[in-house]
Amino acid sequence: MRIESHAFGHNQSIPAKYTCDSPVGEQAPNPPLEISGVPENAKSLALIVDDPDATRGVTWAHWVVLNIDPEIHEISENSVPSGALELKTSFGKPGYGGPCPPPNQDKSIGKGTHRYFFKLYALDVPKINSVDEISAHTVASAELIGLYSRK
Repeated sequence: MRIESHAFGHNQSIPAKYTCDSPVGEQAPNPPLEISGVPENAKSLALIVDDPDATRGVTWAHWVVLNIDPEIHEISENSVPSGALELKTSFGKPGYGGPCPPPNQDKSIGKGTHRYFFKLYALDVPKINSVDEISAHTVASAELIGLYSRK
């Protein structure tokens, strides 16, 4: 199984338009994602976008989407798959929250380039209600890592 984006490559920089530095700030769109090689036994997909380099030493959830139809091949820019469930993120609300690490001149822990993991899971059940259920139902997984830093 694979997850890719034509907006950025694996271990490459995420364009600013998908971050808090976009012209629309916190309303930045999610990047387009392509999905391939989903196992035939998958009944749903789950997507978690997180930042393990967050300043408080806790992984920061930027987007959590459950119950994605396993037949889809893409998640378009600024969209959520039909029928999918978005959960609350570390921003305190559901929906995509773009990368926004502290600026490089900030002296806090976690400054500089952060890694953003786009983790896709193929699940053996059609619906789950929480992230805690993912590991028990995963039949395959894939990840795309994007990088971002602020001036």
